[in-house]
Amino acid sequence: MRLLHTSDWHLGRSLHRVSMLGAQAAFLDHLVATARDREVDAVLVAGDVYDRAVPPLAAVELFDSALHRLAEAGVPTVMISGNHDSARRLGVAAGLIERAGIHLRTDPAGCAAPVLLHDAHGPVALYGLPYLEPALVKDEFGTEKAAHESVLAAAMRRVREDLAGRPPATRSVVLAHAFVQGGRESDSERDITVGGVAAVPAGVFHGVDYVALGHLHGCQTLTERVRYSGSPLAYSFSEAAHRKSLWLVDLGPGGELAAERVDCPVPRRLARLRGTLDRLLTDPAHTRHEDAFVEAVLTDPVRPADPMARLCERFPHTLSLSFAPERAGQDDTAGYARRLAGRSDQEIAEDFVAHVRGGSAPDAEERAVLRDALDAVRVDGRLREVAG
Repeated sequence: MRLLHTSDWHLGRSLHRVSMLGAQAAFLDHLVATARDREVDAVLVAGDVYDRAVPPLAAVELFDSALHRLAEAGVPTVMISGNHDSARRLGVAAGLIERAGIHLRTDPAGCAAPVLLHDAHGPVALYGLPYLEPALVKDEFGTEKAAHESVLAAAMRRVREDLAGRPPATRSVVLAHAFVQGGRESDSERDITVGGVAAVPAGVFHGVDYVALGHLHGCQTLTERVRYSGSPLAYSFSEAAHRKSLWLVDLGPGGELAAERVDCPVPRRLARLRGTLDRLLTDPAHTRHEDAFVEAVLTDPVRPADPMARLCERFPHTLSLSFAPERAGQDDTAGYARRLAGRSDQEIAEDFVAHVRGGSAPDAEERAVLRDALDAVRVDGRLREVAG
């Protein structure tokens, strides 16, 4: 059986206020064409279809068009909700849409009810595990702890129990939206840390033939059978070096697996440039970046006049400009945003406490209080999305 694995479309998202709707439409054209031309048996979408719980109308129209075209092509699609999606909104009319071969899995209680497809070698059970917010689903799964590993492990126990009752030749696929250990982050994923822990071990998914992951934006292989497709487009400059692609997965009669990367269209490359303004404007090595989206960091010791206007004369698609002046004898010259890059909310909060107390870092009890407060704020946000 041939599967096309994708995730993290983030329909409606922009890049530094530049609309990505045109690029997202081009990607969906590519997705539908690939599914048709490569004779795909099913498309797997592992969450974060939209960028926010209440997406703009143009994003909903893109989604609607893609589903219609996949249905018209006769390609079954299995799709789960991610942490950016509103599961309730995405799941509206799921039962009706399923008649057209579009299988939306947004309810955690249904994680052990697979979509069953068949090929010449027998059945394939596809289980959809939507994003599981630990505090919201711990009662559903009867776990003592509101932790990512606990609820995912409980969901996978249900999957394995269901699979055990099916014919022995049944092959299995799981879609999940989670941060799995070994995965590489970028700047554009929303933090899902709970209790100071975000990642779960890949071993939680043992016992199935393929795991189609969503959440991290870089295409990556954690094990032969556990993979992230990554986002189809770059949504931050931290993704400038990413090769955006889909996974084309062939699942053999005995669970044998072969995977091929299918490149996504690149609407415009991303480039991260650093140096003095004069150097950026004159260095011939940067000629290849003149048509790219550019993030520029200027290192001039004194801020030059009209830097953005001058940069845009050579790089008309400059989207981000920051300053990191290089001065002799000064080490801490990075801007505030740059100092925070790559740091978790917990680390930032602890550093703030240490700063206002003259260097006295929070103790273990205080760190736990901060962690609980941050978890409560994040869960409250998810509850508001669900209620909305």
